[in-house]
Amino acid sequence: MGIKTFRPLTPAARFKALPDFSEITKTKPEKKLTESIKRTGGRNNQGRITMRHVGGGHKRRYRIIDFKRSRRDAAAEVVAIEYDPNRTARLALIQYPDGEKAYILAPVGLSVGHKVQAGENAEPNVGNALPMKSIPLGTSIHNLEFTPGRGGQIVRSAGSVATLANREGGYALVKLASGEIRRINENCYATIGQVGNSDHMNVSSGKAGRSRWLGIRPTVRGMVMNPVDHPMGGGNGKSKGGGGRHHPMSPWGQLSKGFKTRRKHKSSDNFIVQRRKSKSK
Repeated sequence: MGIKTFRPLTPAARFKALPDFSEITKTKPEKKLTESIKRTGGRNNQGRITMRHVGGGHKRRYRIIDFKRSRRDAAAEVVAIEYDPNRTARLALIQYPDGEKAYILAPVGLSVGHKVQAGENAEPNVGNALPMKSIPLGTSIHNLEFTPGRGGQIVRSAGSVATLANREGGYALVKLASGEIRRINENCYATIGQVGNSDHMNVSSGKAGRSRWLGIRPTVRGMVMNPVDHPMGGGNGKSKGGGGRHHPMSPWGQLSKGFKTRRKHKSSDNFIVQRRKSKSK
């Protein structure tokens, strides 16, 4: 996977950097592994906006992905690498000997023709899924379960990777990309390797219209609103909110810089061995 840039023949092309999709081998999805998506426009069942800046965008179909790796001890062959409009990662279409097909997240290094397998006896090779008690220490992993049998819930976006650091007392100690070290049941499954499409972070849309294609509507700063619309609005000229210095906050008055929003005494605190690294000031 690479990034292609463009000659600056137009203002949009000057800063545009898009994926070259060189790893994609199949353009249309497997129809039986897709389902329709209802468009909400960011509104709930009462018609009220509960998620701002959502609306429009190209039509999509959801790809049904086997995050659980439900078929164990059966080798499957990778038959295609596909694009998924609903996530940043690429998908690998795998086929089992009986003809059954499934989608999994495509890790770095997985290509058409490779064999993948899930189960306690699988080899710790890229694309294979094993319980963390069977994975060698220091291995790069992704698509981690939090609860055995629930399916992968974290480390699923493009370029994401975690490291199996240690095991103790029936738990695996996993170091996440944020620097956080977390205890996870060693019977939980994880997939070997790093999630593919790692160059996604270098993509630059180049123009506002491409964000609209993705269903992202414009965001307006609170400082340029009126006081009736935002706590930081109002004032004469370019004031820092309300005519005087105002702490940055959300439209509903919650501080947005430095205010801790994590609930105290949260049950999952017991599983965090080391907090994530704080940003350097």
